[in-house]
Amino acid sequence: MKRIFLFLATNLAVMLVLSVTVRLLGIDRFVSAGGLDLGTLMVFSLVVGFTGSILSLLLSKTMARWSTGARVIDAPRTADEAWLVSTVARLADGAGIGRPDVAVYEGAPNAFATGAFRDASLVAVSTGLLQAMNRDEVEAVLGHEVAHVANGDMVTLALIQGVVNTFVVFFARIVGYVVDSTLFSRGSDRQHGGTGPGYYVTVFACEILFGLLASMVVAWFSRQREFRADAGSARLLGTPAPMMAALARLGGLSPGALPQSLRTFGITDAPAWLSLFASHPPVEARIAALHHYQLAGAAN
Repeated sequence: MKRIFLFLATNLAVMLVLSVTVRLLGIDRFVSAGGLDLGTLMVFSLVVGFTGSILSLLLSKTMARWSTGARVIDAPRTADEAWLVSTVARLADGAGIGRPDVAVYEGAPNAFATGAFRDASLVAVSTGLLQAMNRDEVEAVLGHEVAHVANGDMVTLALIQGVVNTFVVFFARIVGYVVDSTLFSRGSDRQHGGTGPGYYVTVFACEILFGLLASMVVAWFSRQREFRADAGSARLLGTPAPMMAALARLGGLSPGALPQSLRTFGITDAPAWLSLFASHPPVEARIAALHHYQLAGAAN
């Protein structure tokens, strides 16, 4: 119920911000005079902007299992699988959420959490991660993923993505209309409120440009949630040391590739020149943040 309320409130807030923005800029009078229905455009932008992100969120567990080949551990086959299930259950209990499904998949070191609901999520780890780390480090990574679920990060990112998508769709079409109306002559089409090729070319270019800017916004929020999940792991384990050790080990490994839909939820490593688009902060920055967390805890 809380997430349904959050979704509805976000939609209303987006419509309010769009309405106020176009009024303050005087855009509403200009485009309305030319026959463009702003109300219809707002609704269209909301539907297009949010539909994809919400559907991806609702289907995230199914798509994650399908795209990675992850096997949910319904009945542990080995002692290691039994340890994984019991560890995730203990961490989930400590975080106050429902116990997630636990899955393992073949691949290089990586892990992720996904799911639309805190009490019905999925935590998955790769065989490469299990082989590269000791149990304390794996537990820290599991704590990190459980913290993502407890923090509602999957829902938050879906909402943020929906918001920025809506703004991209809306303002790309506003700019397209303005450019087409002022720079291109459309003869009889202009008299009937039609749009010419300038509109479509401008919308296409603006969606690319605004989409890149939107990606930087989403990536920034994603990096902040990684710091919070690291701190969440430290709280669940009672110490940041295991997470710091896990991150230090990850710094010397090449994270396994994940499908595009899961990259923001797994372990990634982006070149420095792509830092503005990186969904995860550099390992060194994450270790430094945990060290600060450790010092702050010692001071208290």
